[in-house]
Amino acid sequence: MIRKTITLLHVCLLIIFATGCWNRVELNELAISVGQGIDKEDDQYKVSTQIVIPSEVALKAGGSTGIPVTLFTGTEETVFEAMREITTVSPRKIYQSHLRILVIGEELAKEGIGKVLDFYARDHEYRTDFYIVIAKETTAENILSMLTTIEKIPANNMLASLETSERTWAPTTSVTLHELIRSLVTEGKSPVLTGIEIKGDPSIGNTVQNIEQIDPAAYLKYSGIAVFKRDRMVGWLDQEQSRGYNVLVDNVKNTVSNVQCPSEGELNLEVIQSKTKVKGKVENGTPKIDVSIEAEGNIGEVKCDIDLTKPKTIYELEKQAEESFVQLTQETIKTVQEDYGVDIFGFGDVIHREDPESWKKLKKELE
Repeated sequence: MIRKTITLLHVCLLIIFATGCWNRVELNELAISVGQGIDKEDDQYKVSTQIVIPSEVALKAGGSTGIPVTLFTGTEETVFEAMREITTVSPRKIYQSHLRILVIGEELAKEGIGKVLDFYARDHEYRTDFYIVIAKETTAENILSMLTTIEKIPANNMLASLETSERTWAPTTSVTLHELIRSLVTEGKSPVLTGIEIKGDPSIGNTVQNIEQIDPAAYLKYSGIAVFKRDRMVGWLDQEQSRGYNVLVDNVKNTVSNVQCPSEGELNLEVIQSKTKVKGKVENGTPKIDVSIEAEGNIGEVKCDIDLTKPKTIYELEKQAEESFVQLTQETIKTVQEDYGVDIFGFGDVIHREDPESWKKLKKELE
């Protein structure tokens, strides 16, 4: 009986010490970060974080005309220190788990992003599902300072635009932290990131005036794909080359391309389904890659005199579309190999998986 009583007391004591929210943080004590940017200033990192202003995004009678976000910055020798320095200007603790997009300045990308990614991969407050993009010909701070229409929170606007353009246009690609790190550590594959730039007058883009007019004076636009060699950015692909990249890595869900008509003029082909298969082998010490692309599409806008009721016409258009795809992918591969000397398509990874022994020899030659 005494033993049962003592056991019961122990259980009660454990329950007492186990209850309670000892590490709780109230919502009104947090500053929710939805977008962050990293730039290099001299030998220091400048971190910009876009914070949601709850009172401006909450539903109100008559709507709100205020700015829905604010931007805090901190500059220190490391990203971690810069993030903590922001607490000197933010009245609330920065909450990182809702981060939607990370913008890296072009100058920093050229120097190398490995140290930046190390911080984000180690810090337990961050998830790994946010997207990463490169600020093209500007800074990450400038990108995050822009106010946007339709989506009141600019970071949400960037996220939605990136996902939509990838689904329906193809010259962009959405890359998360997890995917980027995997590309960096994968043998035979160099990473890529989509670029984002400012169109118009940036001095007005960060004011309420920009979102109060039907035609904004400045706006954000995704433009091209940044090519990396290890963790350093080495150049850009233009729109058509970016589309060719996505075709080669089987990342085309829907897009529109021009096809030459049998006579003068051209028409638009809407690609509604595309499948790319890549196989590799090594013959007599020479790596060979076989790329097979199957695509299905609808005829969109027609800008030539053509009779689409004839089977022969459809066959000729299919041949033209095939030649267009072949030319696009070949020119993309040639540009990447000759201008940047990297493998962003994962051809080396295919050889590595198909023939590990041959890859070991090829890898030494590439190094």
